[in-house]
Amino acid sequence: MTDETRRRAEDIRSEIEKVTSAVLPQPQPEPVLARAADPQLQAEIRRRMDEIDLGDSGSIVRFGTRAQAGLQEISQKMLADVKSKDVGPAGESLRGIVTTIRGFSTSELDMRRTRSWWEKLLGRSAPFAKFVANYEQVQTQIDRITVELERHEQTLLKDIKALDQLYDHTLNFYDELALYIAAGEEKLQELDSKAIPELEATVGAAPEDDQVMKAQALRDLRAVRDDLERRVHDLKLTRQVTMQSLPSIRLVQENDKSLVTKINSTLVNTVPLWETQLAQAVTIQRSAEAARAVKEASDLTNDLLTRNADNLRQANVQIRTQTERGVFDINSVKAANAQLIATIEDSLRIADEGRARRAAAESELTKMEADLRDTLARATAQRQEGPARR
Repeated sequence: MTDETRRRAEDIRSEIEKVTSAVLPQPQPEPVLARAADPQLQAEIRRRMDEIDLGDSGSIVRFGTRAQAGLQEISQKMLADVKSKDVGPAGESLRGIVTTIRGFSTSELDMRRTRSWWEKLLGRSAPFAKFVANYEQVQTQIDRITVELERHEQTLLKDIKALDQLYDHTLNFYDELALYIAAGEEKLQELDSKAIPELEATVGAAPEDDQVMKAQALRDLRAVRDDLERRVHDLKLTRQVTMQSLPSIRLVQENDKSLVTKINSTLVNTVPLWETQLAQAVTIQRSAEAARAVKEASDLTNDLLTRNADNLRQANVQIRTQTERGVFDINSVKAANAQLIATIEDSLRIADEGRARRAAAESELTKMEADLRDTLARATAQRQEGPARR
């Protein structure tokens, strides 16, 4: 909702309170009789009594028609108002804005909520970005409905004021009918108490030749009296119908007042409250995201500290171990010494074996040399014996 719309809704609220708090006047329960009325009302009643001409039957028929015509005009206005006014669109707009607000959930901002099957299948966009996009769509719908509600609000205010005027006019016609009824009843009382008895006495005292005419005049007067009584009765019925229309007008007006109050409350309270809660939800979400970022940074820092401490411990163990070692390990010295002894022993053994082999070879050579000499000596001897035999 724009600031201009909110300002208009707040400005019109005082007018709505003024219209809805107006108290409609109550109608008089009974017609005011001339003998019980104050002088001003007596004059009004007497003026309406003067409209009755006992010698003109048409005056009886026309008696009170002005008030009845006013009632007919009121009825036509009420009928036209009922036909032209439809509170359905206003109710639909109210239901539309409630449905729109209820359909917009801030739970989409919750990263821990269970994703739907569709979201798991297609993946899900960044919750905050999707939330803002949905908010813009909903805000557009609410702005459109708000404009409609403002239009309905203005229309209902005009209707309420028109119904106020209609109620006042109806009440005036109701009081006007009361005056005509009082005038008619006063005239009937005059006829019953004065005019008819006097004419009856005249008929009784008239000569026989005039009695027929006097009796006919009496019958005509009584007929006029009966017509006037019926006319007063019709006016009473009309007044009753008029009286019934007053609460009907008030009922329609009360419905309009309730609806315009609800519309204004929606514009002034519901929509701004929703926007405030939405702003709070967005702020909370941003704070939550910032808190998650801080937590991740803190977790990373703690992880780095832990890993650095572990690495430092391992390096320290290795360094201290190497530092505390001697130049030569005793085991290495032992192994080297054993190898050296074995090497010396091997050398001695090999030397002894070499000497033994050389001694054996020398004996063998001496023997071979002796054998060779013996062989050579025998060969020389044989060569010398051969010539001697020849």
